[in-house]
Amino acid sequence: MIYKRSELGDSIGFNTMVDKKFKTCSLAIYFLTELSDKTAAANNLAASILTVSSSTYKTYAALSEKLSELYGAGLGSSARKKGDAQILGLRASWLDNRYAIDGEDIGGEMRRLIRDCLFNPNAENGAFDEKSFAMVKKDLIDRIDGELNQKRSYALEQAEKLAYRGEPAECTGYGSREAALSADPEEVYRAYSELLKTAQIEIYYVSPEEDDSFAEMFRTSFSSIDRQPKTVSMRNHSPLKAEVETLSEEFDVNQCKAVLAFKTDSDDRYALKMLSIIYGELPFSKLFLNVREKMSLCYYCSSRSVSVKGSFFVDLGVERSNIEKAKAEIMAQLEEIKKGNITDDEIQGALMALDNAVLQVGDTPSSYIGWYLDCFCDGETITPEEHFRRFEEVTKERMIEAAKSLELDSIYLMLNKEVQAE
Repeated sequence: MIYKRSELGDSIGFNTMVDKKFKTCSLAIYFLTELSDKTAAANNLAASILTVSSSTYKTYAALSEKLSELYGAGLGSSARKKGDAQILGLRASWLDNRYAIDGEDIGGEMRRLIRDCLFNPNAENGAFDEKSFAMVKKDLIDRIDGELNQKRSYALEQAEKLAYRGEPAECTGYGSREAALSADPEEVYRAYSELLKTAQIEIYYVSPEEDDSFAEMFRTSFSSIDRQPKTVSMRNHSPLKAEVETLSEEFDVNQCKAVLAFKTDSDDRYALKMLSIIYGELPFSKLFLNVREKMSLCYYCSSRSVSVKGSFFVDLGVERSNIEKAKAEIMAQLEEIKKGNITDDEIQGALMALDNAVLQVGDTPSSYIGWYLDCFCDGETITPEEHFRRFEEVTKERMIEAAKSLELDSIYLMLNKEVQAE
């Protein structure tokens, strides 16, 4: 694989990955902007509407028919957060020209279609098309309304809101229901125009052969836009609360959820990740073997490190009567690590899991794109192999120091409704 990055304009990066094993081409355009509850929903809707119609294909049906004609090409959008930033994506994939039955220029057609969607959207007089807007607005509200059906995800989201209260990361990557409901075609068009003008933009193109045509198309198209990009800061450690705060909510659920949020002042993200794997990410972890298997205190129990925010989460599914016992054992297992109770087998198991993850980079075009986007967000472009070597260099002492840096910040509880005795 050949990787290179070039600058197309002010804070516009174009990343190419050439790998001959692929039969398809993939393109992803990411807008990185400030995360705010005031703009997150409108930004999300702006990214979504660009992929359902354009000035040429004015309905979702017409655009879908065109994509079907191009051997089932794909076009979609995404919205997520990373630290204090919102990342909005437009993604496209299509069959490489070499495999077109009648010699069609699929890449050229997709280049024109993507340029049309992004730079000539279905809009008039400073407002997006009403029908296209209504479609994406309904989809977003349905997604938000469906959050509660995914109980574990909902609990983790509420735990983040509690842990990051007063910070940009308190907001979701797609915005609130209230903001989505109040959004209109004019507001969302303004959000789209602002993204083109101020967002940091990273474009990723994966193909089996070198091809400069997409870079030239983006360079030409962006040259007519008065760019005034704003720097987006992602790596901001969340401050520890003066006292541990607990938030409880009751729902019609059988299984309770608990999420413990820790804060750290450590910048050793490799040690924190190794710690998380050994502590609670895999079936050999201390939380799984002790809290779940040995003591039978929960249905699941796992951990994850969020290094960009200096935070660390442990979440579990648990009976209401076992919450305090499970919490005590979770803290006890962390104390064991602080005392140096980390075995060589645990370290090797963690490295094997990381090595397996590294080996998967490059299996698909999306894995390449995800890897280099994460590198950009982390401020350092390295190969997966170098990334793994840094984990190999993590000592037991570094993991112990990382564990010692963790302090409990807040607890979110999703409780079942207790039956009141008559």
